[in-house]
Amino acid sequence: MTRICLVGSPEVNLRYELLSRETSREALATYDLERPFENALAVRTVSVGGAVSLLNDLQWYIVRFVEEVLVHDPSVSETEWLSRELAEALRTGEVDPEETGELLKLYGLETPETETDAEGGTTAQLHDRPRLVEPLYLRRTDGEVPEYDLRDVSETLAVRLTEAEFTP
Repeated sequence: MTRICLVGSPEVNLRYELLSRETSREALATYDLERPFENALAVRTVSVGGAVSLLNDLQWYIVRFVEEVLVHDPSVSETEWLSRELAEALRTGEVDPEETGELLKLYGLETPETETDAEGGTTAQLHDRPRLVEPLYLRRTDGEVPEYDLRDVSETLAVRLTEAEFTP
């Protein structure tokens, strides 16, 4: 199963924006919605082709409300995600899965945290899901992913990119 993850722009509530509009709500109606990250929605499709088709159906909303589109296909990598552009290139046969993986965008994953009051008691949950923070663009060297060093995080999320996405 291929998984799509839409990460919302910081200034919008992605779930609200997608489900409050009839066209996107109908496009998503047959899928089980998940929240893997803060301000993100994910669904599972049967294939990369199905994922690309759904993304095309949601294009109007993606342009307005989504900061990042991620596609996970376990036949390409069990742990790494693909950019939308790379998923489309794989679907059309422009790129072979074995040719991907050198160019990456590595996100830090900030874990959920709470705010404490003056007496040291917990007062509010700042976010309840991991948050994607500060992407680092890098090349895999000797088969290894260089260390994420933009901030102190316990986990990272790797997204495979096309050459065009990697080169400014």
